[in-house]
Amino acid sequence: MHVGKNISRRISEMINRTQIENIKITDNAVVVLFKDSTVGKEWFSEYPPLANATLQERENFTVSYFGIHWPSLDEDLSFDGIYKKAENLVENI
Repeated sequence: MHVGKNISRRISEMINRTQIENIKITDNAVVVLFKDSTVGKEWFSEYPPLANATLQERENFTVSYFGIHWPSLDEDLSFDGIYKKAENLVENI
C-alpha cells in the first residue's frame, strides 16, 4: 500500500531533535538554532497560550523528538514547522 510508505517517508524527512543545536527563550520568542546554522524564531504573540504566559511558564518546556512542548500551557511547536518557516524567510529575502 502506497499510503503507508508515503507517511513513513514524510516522517523520516521531518526535522527532529538530533538536528537541534540550541533552544533559547527570549522575552518575546523561542529561538531554535539548527545544526546546519539555520536560525528559527517563533514569536510568542502568534500563539495565545505563549503570549499570555509568564516567563517562568515559557521556560518550563520539554523537548520531544519532533518539537517543543509546554506542559502547563498545553502548547506544542514542531521543529519541522519552525525550520520550514525559517527557510521560507531566507528564500524570500
